[in-house]
Amino acid sequence: MSGCEARDAKKLVRSPSGLRMVPEHRSARSPFGLDEPPWVPDKECPRCMQCDTKFDFITRKHHCRRCGKCFCDKCCSKKVPLPRMCFVDPVRQCAECALISQKETEFYDKQLKVLMNGATFFVTLGTSDKSELMVCRLSNNQRYLVLDGDSHYEIEIIQISTVQILTEGFTPGGGNTRAIGMVLQYKVPGSEELMQMKFTASEDFSCNKKLSASWLAAMHKATKLLYESRDQ
Repeated sequence: MSGCEARDAKKLVRSPSGLRMVPEHRSARSPFGLDEPPWVPDKECPRCMQCDTKFDFITRKHHCRRCGKCFCDKCCSKKVPLPRMCFVDPVRQCAECALISQKETEFYDKQLKVLMNGATFFVTLGTSDKSELMVCRLSNNQRYLVLDGDSHYEIEIIQISTVQILTEGFTPGGGNTRAIGMVLQYKVPGSEELMQMKFTASEDFSCNKKLSASWLAAMHKATKLLYESRDQ
């Protein structure tokens, strides 16, 4: 097994919340992942934290696997996939968390694949007036943004500071906008200096523009998840 394969190796672990397939090394975890929350101790929640129903021998308490709070079965009955915590099977979640997890499922089922498949952009580094046509994609382990052209760059996702999506088509009347590029600021490991890259969608073919717009929309969603993971 190569060093890269060893870092990306995974193991099956059992937690109070269920079975999880997690990386062998914490440094190999997805930047979009979330840690399991601590459960509110049973002695601190005599009542459902949603409907205020008192727990007893008939009304049992359940913990939401996403927020860790206590609920009755009625308020915590849904079992929904939670890939951000690496659960193998759908897990019990309260109504509010289940709704969030269901929305995130679209990212994991569709948009993550769009990012990994990549799209073509003109890439400008820093304040340079020269751009290079490059294929940009998310690495299979979700930890790097890989750019390939005449040059090659790998930007670690956790080093990204800001992402600004560039759009066109806005009108005072509220017309639709279309993503045409993005400006990325990131740090190089070992340095506090911020680097900047500008990505501009190619105008050569309409199919390229559509693919680039889809990739940028997926990157916008990925950025939101990234910020949430940092704020946890």
